[in-house]
Amino acid sequence: MDWQSMLFQFFGGLGIFLFGLKYMGDGLQRSAGDNLRNILNKFTSTPFRAVLAGILVTVLIQSSSGTTVLAVGLVSAGFMNLEQAIGIIMGANIGTTITAFIIGFHVGAYALPIMAIGAILLFFTKNPFLNSIGQIIFGFGSLFYGLDLMGTGMEPLEQLSQFRSLMTNLSDHPFYGVLTGTGLTLVIQSSSATVGILQELYSQNSISLQAALPILFGNNIGTTITAVLAAIGASLPAKRAAASHVVFNLTGTAFILLILAPFTVVLTNLSATLNLNPAMQLAFAHGMFNVLNVVIQMWFIRQLAVLVTKIVPGEERIVKYDATHLDYTIIQTSPSVALNQAKLEVEQMGSFVTDEYHATYKYYLDHNDLYKQDMLQLEEIVDTIDYKLTEYLTFISREELPFHASNDHAIMIDITKYLERIGDHCENIVKNIEDATKAAKRDLRANKELQDVKTILMDEDLVKLFSMVEQNIQEAIDSYIQDDHVLAEQVIQREEEVNEQEQMIRENYIQRLNSGIGLPSEGILFIDIVSNLERISDHAVKIAKHTLGTRYPYQKLSRRLIRKTEQAHAGVALNASTPEK
Repeated sequence: MDWQSMLFQFFGGLGIFLFGLKYMGDGLQRSAGDNLRNILNKFTSTPFRAVLAGILVTVLIQSSSGTTVLAVGLVSAGFMNLEQAIGIIMGANIGTTITAFIIGFHVGAYALPIMAIGAILLFFTKNPFLNSIGQIIFGFGSLFYGLDLMGTGMEPLEQLSQFRSLMTNLSDHPFYGVLTGTGLTLVIQSSSATVGILQELYSQNSISLQAALPILFGNNIGTTITAVLAAIGASLPAKRAAASHVVFNLTGTAFILLILAPFTVVLTNLSATLNLNPAMQLAFAHGMFNVLNVVIQMWFIRQLAVLVTKIVPGEERIVKYDATHLDYTIIQTSPSVALNQAKLEVEQMGSFVTDEYHATYKYYLDHNDLYKQDMLQLEEIVDTIDYKLTEYLTFISREELPFHASNDHAIMIDITKYLERIGDHCENIVKNIEDATKAAKRDLRANKELQDVKTILMDEDLVKLFSMVEQNIQEAIDSYIQDDHVLAEQVIQREEEVNEQEQMIRENYIQRLNSGIGLPSEGILFIDIVSNLERISDHAVKIAKHTLGTRYPYQKLSRRLIRKTEQAHAGVALNASTPEK
């Protein structure tokens, strides 16, 4: 037996298979657009709809782990609750069976021509959509080419007495088969690849159905490792979502082992009725198992959520985002009312940005990771509002608006961007603090006399700057929402103090570095934080100037025109209401 050739073909085929699977998934995702998160976010109002959303997204990206990660991100950001995420995870388990059905058709003989067609679309067309289609086709062909190579590599196993003995042992002890499937998926990190290998072995009669089924079921447990790894060090909701994935798959596998004999009988009869080939027979087994698992457990989603809450205890730090302000149905009929709704969304965005800055400030003061998680969660919400609000305002711009409403519309677009950039600067500051903390920990290991990591970057003048900038953000947003010119003037006046404070901090810190106090690497991060704070304050000033109507030169003229228009309308109304003598 040529072990080298066998191993080369198997692992080379596995690599091509995994590449094809990912490449095909990427192409499907590109052709579907960037709306996958929106699908998960919008279509999860009931457990059944959440399951359907999970199936659809998994089919599009060809990765149940990818769908689970998306769901975890949405839970962490407060866009959905744990019960909705569990529904999506259940749907992902059904969606991942599609790959097994694709493999079941076994068009390996045409793998190379399929890859050639994909390559032509990829390299000889400039249309982005055709490129995505080419990517899907090329990945599809690579998937089958990799399977054929793996199959060729595994053919000699049938002649190996030790392998036959192992398969017999797995047939007699289903529990060992589950452990084998779990371990294989843990190593390969792809449930689809495990199923593909199993289908090849079963097609070559190298493994019996009684041995293949437990391995197939164990594969579902192994695929949970991706979610578990992603949840390490993540937020509490992320850990609970990962735990629900594990509990759901463990429960389903345990149940199916109890009814393994009748399940096998039903599968055998179905295969005979439909005249299924061996690969398709396992695809049906995989599909039946996951559908049965979901149909039974989806009625207990609430109980599952309670269970994982007890398994992973702790206080949830989830910010709820109310997405009901933007009503698209009134844009055409009442664009001015829609504009008022947009302003409510700007107000909500401003509140989230203020909270995000405060979390950043608290993280600077005591380096508590909970504040970092709060900031990251709020930043995701702010980015989402920015996207939705910009889209909403774009739709409004297509309608006819009064002159003063057009002016308000332009201001809202600007302020939305300023708020989003403040959030970005908060993220930069947290990254700087993290980098400084890591550097301080390395220095502490090398030199025990260095300062403690909690005091890194700590500076009284910088604390004062943080406080001044926080006040500017709050008053700038309030001045716009309340149309308060006094607050706006205070922001602009305080900006001079902010600039003076920034300059003083820079000079003092450089002097300390020149005196041998502190490290140059730490100094760069310190100055970066100061720069980000100064830019945040600049954006707050721009918001205040919009309140005063002095952000752009044309705004002064616009205000005069609006005033004259309002006075003219008031005069017409007065004349109309005065009775004739």
